[in-house]
Amino acid sequence: MSDAYEKGLKIRREVMTDEFVDKALNNATAFTMPLQKLVTENCWGDIWGREGLSKRDRSLINLGMISVLNRQQELAGHVRGAINNGVTVEEIREVLLQVMAYAGAPAAIDSFRTASAMLKEMGIDLDAVSAE
Repeated sequence: MSDAYEKGLKIRREVMTDEFVDKALNNATAFTMPLQKLVTENCWGDIWGREGLSKRDRSLINLGMISVLNRQQELAGHVRGAINNGVTVEEIREVLLQVMAYAGAPAAIDSFRTASAMLKEMGIDLDAVSAE
């Protein structure tokens, strides 16, 4: 594999967890493996591997963009990744409120549902979060 793939695989595992990445790669078929390779090389190696932004900042940006695009399955994984990158639950909430202001209530409502489900799955008590 290329250097970009190896770099991307390392970053992808750090952010999304080994379990998530192993599942994605193990479930790939001959049809979908080229996509997995491109995502790992380009998104994770070439883009996430750049020095211009921290992983934490990239996570915050991704939460907003993925929510606006209404890609809820991807959002769930990136909520986990954001927590792994040091983003707080309160910060996730603020990003999703920003989505409501600029992309509309339906996108924000779906994104809050997705984020809530993932955070609960991660064992985070959403009632213990500041209600501000």
